[in-house]
Amino acid sequence: MPTHRQCANAIRILAIDAIEKAGSGHPGAPLGMADMAEALWRRHFRHNPTNPAWPDRDRFVLSNGHASMLYYALLHLTGYDLPMPEIENFRQWGSKTPGHPEAGITPGVDMTTGPLGQGIASAVGMALAERMLAARFNTPEHKIVDHRTWVFCGDGCLMEGISHEACSLAGVWKLGKLIVLYDSNGISIDGRVDAWYNEDVHARFTAYGWQVVGPVDGHDAASLDAAIAEAKAEPARPSIIICKTHIGFGSPKADSEKCHGSPLGESAARATREVLDWHEPPFMIPDDVYKAWNAAPAGRAAEEKWQASFTAYREAYPVLAAEFNRRMAGDLPANWPALAKQLLNEMQSRTEAAATRMTSKTVLERLVPELPELLGGSADLSGSVGTFTASSLHFDPVSALGNYISYGVREFGMGTIMNGLALHGGFIPYAGTFMAFSDQAKNALRLAALMGLRLVWVFTHDSIGVGEDGPTHQPVEQLAALRATPDLLLWRPCDIIETATAWQYALESRHAPVCLSLSRQNLPFYARDEEQAASIAKGGYILLDCTGEPEIIFIATGSEVSLAVETTRRLETMGYRARVVSMPCAELFDAQDASYRKSVLPDTCRARLAVEAASPDFWWKYVGLDGAVCGMNAFGASAPAARLSEHFGFTVGHLLDMALALLKNQS
Repeated sequence: MPTHRQCANAIRILAIDAIEKAGSGHPGAPLGMADMAEALWRRHFRHNPTNPAWPDRDRFVLSNGHASMLYYALLHLTGYDLPMPEIENFRQWGSKTPGHPEAGITPGVDMTTGPLGQGIASAVGMALAERMLAARFNTPEHKIVDHRTWVFCGDGCLMEGISHEACSLAGVWKLGKLIVLYDSNGISIDGRVDAWYNEDVHARFTAYGWQVVGPVDGHDAASLDAAIAEAKAEPARPSIIICKTHIGFGSPKADSEKCHGSPLGESAARATREVLDWHEPPFMIPDDVYKAWNAAPAGRAAEEKWQASFTAYREAYPVLAAEFNRRMAGDLPANWPALAKQLLNEMQSRTEAAATRMTSKTVLERLVPELPELLGGSADLSGSVGTFTASSLHFDPVSALGNYISYGVREFGMGTIMNGLALHGGFIPYAGTFMAFSDQAKNALRLAALMGLRLVWVFTHDSIGVGEDGPTHQPVEQLAALRATPDLLLWRPCDIIETATAWQYALESRHAPVCLSLSRQNLPFYARDEEQAASIAKGGYILLDCTGEPEIIFIATGSEVSLAVETTRRLETMGYRARVVSMPCAELFDAQDASYRKSVLPDTCRARLAVEAASPDFWWKYVGLDGAVCGMNAFGASAPAARLSEHFGFTVGHLLDMALALLKNQS
């Protein structure tokens, strides 16, 4: 039977071989953390390699994602569908072993990591999901939700500010099933970290309300086992185990930044194999080591035991069991189509002017009591962004009940925790803040888009319409930045109907995060026929048209649609034919077939004028060189909204002048 160290060395050797073959990678962390991984994955981690999607499996997050070969070695050795050719193709095109772990690419990877700190932060969301689902679905006889969330992280993760935001909340929320193993090796890319990172981690996490275990010898199996057991025994506090390790363990470059982010090199790799007493050819693992690592039989047995318990649970509580299965599958309730239709009909009967942030709240008032998977929140702006409803109940850290989270002033932390909630399953998280503060959550949004997560961001106060609060609160470039993010959908609705449609689409969109860009100021209602209402979901449609072919087309979103409509009506009195295209979601419009796009924006009309109170560059692809864009080319200012609109040119008079100039040039 191989020893603990021999099993850990299998991880080290696979990491060395794959990184050497690829000619790039990070060997230091896999070499240093292998003993930590051996202790956790061979004796404490509850999973089934033959079914990575088992709902009650433990979750694992490698927050320092550059140590990806540690992860891939674990998945390969324990029996996941990650055969040796994939290990040999580390970092190559089309392989299941990319440079950093990616959910959806590699079987067994629960989260895409790479940007340091986001892994540990999103793990907080996973642990929160487990605790809330357990409170909702477990019964005295049956614990169908009962698993842990494990995290490996390094010095860099704890340096990142996001770790403070999320770990503080983890302590407040009493997430006792969240356990972090901290690889404390004192080395980062720039060398020894003492000069820039010498805080007392033990005191820091104690202050958060965590249990702190250690420091322990991160290379001693018995010490690691005892530390993990101590962490598992604490039910009411998250735990962090401080593991003192040597980066690049066993190599000539150990305890040096030289082994962090580049291959060891042939000579050092050979010397490391000698120190580790490993004499197999590259990519060869002895059968007894494979047998010692194989987790498939125990994993199948654990899942079968759970399935038997769930069968009994389903017989005793059929309604609860069906609801649990529905939520974990991500299906909307059976009555959703009828509910969505009823909601749109209700919104069409409301013809008053309203701020779209308040319309969004009106929609949520209807949806929250009907969809228990909706988990709302805000970064200390609940009243302003309209995410708290009459059916919202603040999360209670004692009972773990509730459907609303006050994240505090933590936009980035809120975003990463939402990602973790979505990754875990059972929830559709939504939360709000001001559009100007989307910058502080941007990297979490980017990872959500990269992973194709189902969640909704409610961004309000989306233009200079904010008024007196001034340029710090008036977004200019944020809409363009969000639209430039692949696989993210941005909706900027102009009225009640578009807002309700945006929410319907957001909840039905399983594989992309949705951002709502909503106004602080009131916007008018527009009556639509059935075809127009159905076309909203296409992202762009004709809101107001003329008789015959248009001579000029206005393209607008949100609060500027009303300007386009008023200007069009002025032009009509002057004998011009004009069309208004509302484009609440450009990404969806671009996804339509060419015939539809040309029916809305025909090539025959080259006089096109886009108007949006934001950075103008995005709109040139629609108006072309012969068109024009009315946008923001500067930051805003502090003044009443009407004065700002006049100064920056968002008036009917200014649009009319721009339109007449375009028409003159086309004649």
